[in-house]
Amino acid sequence: MTNKNHPFHLVDISPWPLLGALGAMTTMMGLIKWFHLYNNNLMLIGLTITLLIMFQWWRDIVRESTYQGLHTFIVTKGLRWGMILFITSEIFFFISFFWGFFHSSLSPTIEIGMIWPPKGINAFNPIEIPLLNTLILLTSGLTVTWAHHSLMENNYYQGFQSLIITVMLGVYFTILQGYEYIESPFTIADSIYGSSFFMATGFHGLHVIIGTIFLMTCTIRQYLNHFSSIHHFGFEAAAWYWHFVDVVWLFLYISIYWWGS
Repeated sequence: MTNKNHPFHLVDISPWPLLGALGAMTTMMGLIKWFHLYNNNLMLIGLTITLLIMFQWWRDIVRESTYQGLHTFIVTKGLRWGMILFITSEIFFFISFFWGFFHSSLSPTIEIGMIWPPKGINAFNPIEIPLLNTLILLTSGLTVTWAHHSLMENNYYQGFQSLIITVMLGVYFTILQGYEYIESPFTIADSIYGSSFFMATGFHGLHVIIGTIFLMTCTIRQYLNHFSSIHHFGFEAAAWYWHFVDVVWLFLYISIYWWGS
C-alpha cells in the first residue's frame, strides 16, 4: 500500500506474535519443570527465545516509526491509549495481591494463630534494605523525568546521561532485592505471609526487570538519535511504565514492609 489515503498504519504480516507466544509458553513450561524437577534447561531455552523475539520485534517497530515514518499522529494516539489501558490492567493485577494481603492481615485466621505476621515469621526490618530500595526507585523516578525534560528541550547529551543513571539504579534495585531474597528467614511456602510477600514483591521485581530492559532499549535509541523533541513516544511509554513501577513499590513498602511487619 504505497499510495494509501488514510493516516492509519496497517501492519505487515509478522511472525513475531506467534513465535513470541511459543517462547512465552516454553518459558512457562520451563518454570514448571524447574519448580518440580529442579532442572532449568527448558526455562533458559524459553527465555532465550523470548529475548530474541523481543529484539527482532522491537527492531521492526523502530524501523516503522523512525525510518519509514509510519507512526503518524493518529497512530501515536492509538499507541498512547494502548499503553494507558495496559498500565490500567497492570494496576488491577497488583490490586489482587494487595486485596489478598489485607484480607489475611486484617482478620488473621485461627490456622495462623490469629496474629499478623503469623507465629514463627520473622519479618524484614523496613528501615534497612527496603528503605534503601525505596530511595533508589524514587531517585530513578527523578532521573527518568530529567531525561524526558532534556529530550523535550533537545538536550540529547543530558537525556542520554540521565537514562544511563536510571538504568543503573534499576539494576541496583534488582541486585538488592535478590540479596534480600537470599537472606530471607522465610520462604514462599511459609504460610499466607510468605505467599503474599513473595508473590507481590516478586512480580514487582519482574516488572522492574522489564522496565529496566525497556529503558535500556530507549538509552540505545537515544544514543542512535532516534528521538526528537516532538516524536518520542517509545521513551514516553517506558517513562510511564517506570513511574507505575515506582508507585506500586511505594504501596508495597508502606503496606507489606512497614505496616504488615
